Amino acid sequence: MKLLFLFVQFFKIGLFSIGGGYATLPFLYEMADKYDWLSVENIGDMLAVAQSLPGAIGVNLSAYTGFQYAGIPGGLIASIGLISPSVIIIIIVARILNTFKESKVVDSLFSGFRPAGAGLLSAAALGALAISLYNPAAEVWTAMFRWRECILFAAIFLLIKLLKKHPVVYIAAAGVVGIVLGL
Repeated sequence: MKLLFLFVQFFKIGLFSIGGGYATLPFLYEMADKYDWLSVENIGDMLAVAQSLPGAIGVNLSAYTGFQYAGIPGGLIASIGLISPSVIIIIIVARILNTFKESKVVDSLFSGFRPAGAGLLSAAALGALAISLYNPAAEVWTAMFRWRECILFAAIFLLIKLLKKHPVVYIAAAGVVGIVLGL
């Protein structure tokens, strides 16, 4: 029953998360609100792990979430659930694309997807930034921001703009700093 639940949940996420892996985050936040086995803080940790692993972020997030809920079979089923709608839609679209490639309706439909995807990605990015840098449970207003994380964020941002090195360098540096400072 757990595996069917995971498949259905991630099938729905895969069906509606237009824009890639970050677009899955609003759906995961909604799951965290509904179910006690997933928390918003845990999603932030999962996002950090998913970004540092090879592969698609959405698939990494689904595998991690499924593994947390139902072990290795859960990770596999959640990943399959996430990618199944895309595979089905791609097969259908490939079959009928030549028929409708000049259609104004299809062109308008895809034009409508772009702002929806941008909105989902922006919400996910702001949510990830808030989880990383903001502490809503703080009792004192000066502790509302995670200052060490804010400084690390600003330093990495500036280094990216100034040095223009490969992203792996910054990921590794941030990981080392996180380990040393216990972030």
